[in-house]
Amino acid sequence: MGYLSLPCVQGSEKVYQQYVREGRDAMAMADRPNACGWVIDLRRNRGGNMWPMLAVVGPILGDGDVGSFVDADGKRTVWSIEKGGPRLDGDSTGWGTHPPVGGGSAPVAVLTSRSTASSGEAVTVAFRGRPNTRSFGEDTTGVPTGNAQHRRSDGAILNLTEVKDADRTGRAYDSPIPPDQPVVDNLGRGGSKDPVLDAATQWLSEQPGCS
Repeated sequence: MGYLSLPCVQGSEKVYQQYVREGRDAMAMADRPNACGWVIDLRRNRGGNMWPMLAVVGPILGDGDVGSFVDADGKRTVWSIEKGGPRLDGDSTGWGTHPPVGGGSAPVAVLTSRSTASSGEAVTVAFRGRPNTRSFGEDTTGVPTGNAQHRRSDGAILNLTEVKDADRTGRAYDSPIPPDQPVVDNLGRGGSKDPVLDAATQWLSEQPGCS
């Protein structure tokens, strides 16, 4: 099984490029030999820029529509993956392509916690409704939304939440996202074991190709 811990990221273009490069390198290393299934760990992902994150996991997500932004009028702006790279309403977000991993259809276990927030929740949403996918852990923070910056005449910048995240089935989210299988997360709370990861790997071990 392949394991990929996806942290938050916010910063310069150079930071984003390094994030995608190192994330894809880590994914390639975890896929040797070909992984029968994947654990995507979002438990410490507090947000930032969602596009470098989707650029890393895009080859695992598989090509096609994976989610959208929905505004107050119900207008949808679609997130998709094409040749492993993320797109917004069909336009490239600038991260290039990458060969799919496991044909883009390998089973995936997604781990979430109360610390999974904002863009971390967007990645969570991108995996919702994907075949052969199950989430484990705790409810997310509860801000699966998108913000827009508005510059004022005095130079101040006003950040407004203007869209909700929606999964590939069309379901929109604006509150904590519950996992398919609730498991108390002991990481960082003095626990020596990781029951969330244990539950995820147990489920993966029962999937075709991993048993």
